[in-house]
Amino acid sequence: MENKIRFLAFFVMWAKVQGWKVPLLHVRICQWLDECDDPVRVLMVFRGAAKSTIYAVYKAWQLYRDPTWVSLIWAADGPLATKLTRDTINVLRRHPLCVGMLPTKPGAQMFWVAGAVDARNASMTATGVNQNVTSARARDIDYDDVEVPKNIKTPDARENLRNKIQESTFILVPGGRETYIGTPHTHNSIYPEQVAAGAALLKIPLFESSVRYEETSKDTRYRFDFTPGADGLYVVLGIHRFSRMLVEGADYRVDGNEVVFDRPPGVVMDIYAHCAWPERFTRDDITRRRKKTRTLNYWDSQYMLEAKPINECRLDPAKLKAYDLQPVIESANRQVRMMLGKVQIVSGRGYWDPSLGKAGGDASALSVIYDDNLGNHYWHVCEGLVGEFAEFSDTRNTQIIAGQVLQACDLIQKANVLHVYVETNSIGSFVGKLLMRAIKQRGLHCGVTEITTNTNKNERILGALEAPMKSGVLWSHVDVLDGPLWDQMKDWNPAVKSQPDDYLDSGAGAIEQAPVRINHLVGIPTDNMRKDWRQSTGVFEVTLET
Repeated sequence: MENKIRFLAFFVMWAKVQGWKVPLLHVRICQWLDECDDPVRVLMVFRGAAKSTIYAVYKAWQLYRDPTWVSLIWAADGPLATKLTRDTINVLRRHPLCVGMLPTKPGAQMFWVAGAVDARNASMTATGVNQNVTSARARDIDYDDVEVPKNIKTPDARENLRNKIQESTFILVPGGRETYIGTPHTHNSIYPEQVAAGAALLKIPLFESSVRYEETSKDTRYRFDFTPGADGLYVVLGIHRFSRMLVEGADYRVDGNEVVFDRPPGVVMDIYAHCAWPERFTRDDITRRRKKTRTLNYWDSQYMLEAKPINECRLDPAKLKAYDLQPVIESANRQVRMMLGKVQIVSGRGYWDPSLGKAGGDASALSVIYDDNLGNHYWHVCEGLVGEFAEFSDTRNTQIIAGQVLQACDLIQKANVLHVYVETNSIGSFVGKLLMRAIKQRGLHCGVTEITTNTNKNERILGALEAPMKSGVLWSHVDVLDGPLWDQMKDWNPAVKSQPDDYLDSGAGAIEQAPVRINHLVGIPTDNMRKDWRQSTGVFEVTLET
């Protein structure tokens, strides 16, 4: 055993087989895995850094060094656990130093290498955290992505995860070792908990140095207390699809230890330096990843390895930009267009979260969102509908004479939207059909789509609203801000399951749905109204974001 090579050399040989270039980041991980002998270890490296790939090579190296080694791979579920064993099998099969170590057909769930001496416990066994491992024994337990979003959503789920992990007490042989590999998905994560209890830690965020400014609406100078590396500063505004990587010299300048703008940015801003893997995580790649990340909390947890309490991401209505204008339809250059002041509106939609609308109950909230071609959203309507969903005439049972659907028609016609989404969860299962009948009765040109939501409501609201609010692209009409939305948003806590959130939910739903291009007038057409006011005619390719 003493003559066998160290892990870094073993990994470099494998990288040569694979045709990889080995960055300093991977060298650092390899050296830590080889040299750290603590009984409990935590490896936290940012998303996409190939930590699980490296760890699979590490497991092959362990068996190369000692074929009697016995490991249990614990992941969030069985299929996820077998990814590590399959990867290890591939290394053992193809690494120059591992020839003849594998049987002809090793199993992904468990396998023995040549030289193994424990007939009961395989060299590697893959299992999900909820599977039964009562009779297992191992010298190593490797928790590879044992904490994932689906098993930490509630306090009960997090407690269940910890109870399952306690089983390691009875699985590890004396002198055994536990290694946790992953990124935190909750503020109450198992990883910092293990570190606080004395576990050895290797933590490598995407950026070594960082500072965040939430309030940027007044100042033009922002300080950073670190020295930029060879790759310079990374200055990023906003989050999700509204985020933007700024360019030094064009968007800002650096004066000593300050980033200087010509005018206040007005949105959340991160200043980073010292990227852990600049060859792979280029500025373009970081921009793409940031645009795909729905909330700041998720970005911080997966790339900066800092999971914060979810209520730190609560929505602040003061971040909504106010306007006091009504849309106007006008003709210009032989085209018809909708203008909101000097801004041309290119799409819009309504979203109705229906309820009985009774005092003390849930609000039956309908929101209307407009969009311009620069990516700004305009929350133009947010109102509660009241009464019965529909009241019919005594003489003509098919004619609707009152009710929420007619109130919705009034808002649709006034806002001139061409599409309305209606939630069909629970009591709203038949409301869409009633709204279609009312729209037909009124002669409006407006489509209705029934939609069922099955995701966590708080996560949906936060995911839809936080990004545009913190990126400075969500505007609200003064009537919306003067209504019940302000107080509901101010009091809303994403950590609380049951609370008033109907107006938030309707606005979030409207933002989540793909924009529908406005190209007709709502209402009964006349000779003077039958004008196509799209920016141009023809065929359009539209990307729907959900």
